[in-house]
Amino acid sequence: MGRAQEAKRRDGNEIEFSRIVAFSDGVFAVAITLLALNLSIDTNLPKGELGQAIWDQRENFLAYAISFAVIGRFWLVHHRFFGEVTAFDGRLISLNMLYLAFIVLIPFGSQVLGEYGGQTTAVVVYAVNLSACVLVGLWMVADAHRAGLTSIDAEAHRENRIRSIYIASVFLASIPVAFVLPTVAQLMWLVLFFDPTSRIAERTAA
Repeated sequence: MGRAQEAKRRDGNEIEFSRIVAFSDGVFAVAITLLALNLSIDTNLPKGELGQAIWDQRENFLAYAISFAVIGRFWLVHHRFFGEVTAFDGRLISLNMLYLAFIVLIPFGSQVLGEYGGQTTAVVVYAVNLSACVLVGLWMVADAHRAGLTSIDAEAHRENRIRSIYIASVFLASIPVAFVLPTVAQLMWLVLFFDPTSRIAERTAA
């Protein structure tokens, strides 16, 4: 008997399914809230030094903005995926937990990047963390699709797979660069704002 037959159908197990989604949303909410805790200003600053103190936090603010956008994007993808889930089993739940384990590490990577952004280790930690999020998410979606646990059509799944591979490749490619030019490695992430995956999917389908 295949996994699709053994899995619990979403219809008829809505309460249990809703708990999985609610727990996941809670983890995302905690992770995105923790980002703000990395921003702090010393108390009892002398008069006139507040502006400089805020300016000194510019790298932390940049790391916060990047990570907020990243977590928000991961949540959106996760939300859409579980909207297409028609059945679930222990394997899907386990992969989702592994995925969330890397999501909740993003605030730590963001703090390291904000405080030590010019150092190789900081860039590598952040890139590895986000690469893991993308690849585990891809694994979870591909496994569920292969097992017949989602209603995602083949074309949409292929485009999502291409997009995930593209994003992970950018972060992974920045890792060796970080050992030579950490700042350039971070600038490489800007190419993610130019998403060519739709065109790539069209060409590969032709």
